[in-house]
Amino acid sequence: MTAATHSTLFPQVPDTADAVLDGLDPEQREVATALHGPVCVLAGAGTGKTRAITHRIAYGVRAGILQPSTVLAVTFTNRAAGEMRGRLRQLGAGGVQARTFHSAALRQLQYFWPKAVGGSLPRLVDRKIQLVADAAAACRIRLDRGELRDVTAEIEWSKVTQTIPADYAAAAAKAGRDAPRNPAEIAQLYGAYEDLKRDRAVIDFEDVLLLTVAILQDRHDIAEQVRSQYQHFVVDEYQDVSPLQQRLLDLWLGERDSLCVVGDASQTIYSFTGATPDHLLDFRTRHPGATVVKLVRDYRSSPQVVHLANGLLAQARGRAAEHRLELISQRSPGPEPVYAEYTDEPAEAEGAARRIRDLIASGVPAGEIAILFRTNSQSELYEQALADAGVPYQLRGAERFFDRPEVRKAGAALRAAARFGGNDSLLDDVIDLPSQVRAVLSGEGWTNQPPAGSGAVRERWESLAALVHLAHDFAAAKQGATLGDLVAELDERASAQHAPTVQGVTLASLHSAKGLEWDVVFLVAVAEGMMPITYAKTDEQIEEERRLLYVGVTRAREHLGVSWALSRSPGGRPNRRPSRFLDGLRPGSVLTAGRSSSSGGGPGGIERGIGSSGGTVVRRSVRTPARCRVCGRTLTDAGEMKLMRCEDCPSDMDEGLYERLREWRAVQAQRSGQPAFCVFTDKTLMAIAETVPDNEGELARIPGVGVRKLNRFGTDVLAICAGQDVGGDDEGD
Repeated sequence: MTAATHSTLFPQVPDTADAVLDGLDPEQREVATALHGPVCVLAGAGTGKTRAITHRIAYGVRAGILQPSTVLAVTFTNRAAGEMRGRLRQLGAGGVQARTFHSAALRQLQYFWPKAVGGSLPRLVDRKIQLVADAAAACRIRLDRGELRDVTAEIEWSKVTQTIPADYAAAAAKAGRDAPRNPAEIAQLYGAYEDLKRDRAVIDFEDVLLLTVAILQDRHDIAEQVRSQYQHFVVDEYQDVSPLQQRLLDLWLGERDSLCVVGDASQTIYSFTGATPDHLLDFRTRHPGATVVKLVRDYRSSPQVVHLANGLLAQARGRAAEHRLELISQRSPGPEPVYAEYTDEPAEAEGAARRIRDLIASGVPAGEIAILFRTNSQSELYEQALADAGVPYQLRGAERFFDRPEVRKAGAALRAAARFGGNDSLLDDVIDLPSQVRAVLSGEGWTNQPPAGSGAVRERWESLAALVHLAHDFAAAKQGATLGDLVAELDERASAQHAPTVQGVTLASLHSAKGLEWDVVFLVAVAEGMMPITYAKTDEQIEEERRLLYVGVTRAREHLGVSWALSRSPGGRPNRRPSRFLDGLRPGSVLTAGRSSSSGGGPGGIERGIGSSGGTVVRRSVRTPARCRVCGRTLTDAGEMKLMRCEDCPSDMDEGLYERLREWRAVQAQRSGQPAFCVFTDKTLMAIAETVPDNEGELARIPGVGVRKLNRFGTDVLAICAGQDVGGDDEGD
């Protein structure tokens, strides 16, 4: 749920320009009135950045300083753009363009293509993965579904960083990317993909930006036409700008400096797509005379939640950490975050569902609760647990509200009733607007009581119920409003993608939760191997995982639950550990040696809540020397490093498991026609038999188990470690 929907839904339009500034704090007011020259707003989570920049635009428009048609506000999602348009309309600043980079570029490309190139713009492909598959076939390279997705992501990264196929290998190595295939193969696939697009006369999502940049660079007359149209720019989430987007922004601006950027380096979580906070952090270098405003008053979260968020960043390292903002909560005290440890993942999901059921019974709306996890694959476990508990839920990232079939049908029914209501018997005995809406939607499947259980029927009811709630709020805010007025409001919201709140618990990945907030947030699976994720190896990747957790924490207004499971499945080995990011923050833990606070901000109150005993041990960084886990001696022999112990140190290997692994390996080698050591070496099998991993994260940390072997053999190996029989078809091929 967004801040816009949490506040008054239909505020009165301010009477004057000065009235637009009412209710802003001193820093927000400074942002709103800084209308000339470059402005950089460093805004922490929950500090009202969207409020500040929308009031800035509205104040400039209402004061006659800015012309609405000359302002372009750039966001990163259609939802954020829709919310901004809705807020500007409520502030009396309709007509301002609020778009994503791609939407603004596509509009310009469609308009100028006939003049710059001739003919019509090539067709835009919705999904490039089929093209990548065709390119792989042309190159005679076999890619499974996961590799297709990964190679597609590499092509997208290459294009937003303006890397051509011939330069891919060098650029990927310089950026420290963990390529899913041999870099030379990816470069070949990338080149074939570009050739296919030209042959089929199609363009992709990234081409929209690349082609717009090319036209603006080559045609100065067109560039000047764009600059005469848009003279003032506002860029939200500036920490997520890619090099290609920055190049486009520079071309839009020309030699002018009428630019306001807003961002928070501590919320940089999309570097894998090419986003970089460098543009935000270097803004004052590029614009020495810039006005810089820091927003640190947190209006979203309780002091207890803010304390944890500050504590997370106090342990961070790197350039972004040096520019972190220490938040100051403006809310009344709330409950302390609740930390919960479970025996296994199903128990963790059931525990969250029970707590949510109790919260809903105590009066917390389901729409004000969210469960956030690291990967989308974790969703199914929580869907099942909530369904078993009879709790309604919605998946974040599913179909947009106004695109849902039941919402479109309901809109058509309301529109018909508004036009011909006098002939509708359903409306004979109802007078007020909410009653009219309930009567009309009853014909579409809405009832006073929700249907039992979950699934499609419940989801349709929730959509209609959201429209009923919206009608109540609209009628309360607009005295004398008619059904026609409500239909007009719905049309405005559909155009802006400003959806009402659906009453169901939100299930979302941490990445997709960015920009949202709830009264209650459950952060689940906060354990080593998942947070940070297993494949985060470098210091930069680890720090981005920390920032991702920070984003999750700062989604909560009042109640925050943090949990982890000791094993993946019931009966598994309980050898998982809570995330290292919680060291020194959760009760009973201490800050791990070597993880001192960085020198980029205040202490964040990290001393509070640190336990004096117990604690967790973080696995060694990949950059530290390998040491024997028995005697502690530094290891240099490759075989010993695989075992993580000296050859002559005592072994706790499960001999029976080792023999079962050897038998399985022999079968795999025979099937593939390769020597046995090509499957796994003896030392790797011994390390597996000594570690007995029960999840992919633990298996991946064993030397000799790379990404390819994990994908091909991981399921079998984990099953053998769990004591299960593995036979029949080879699932890895």
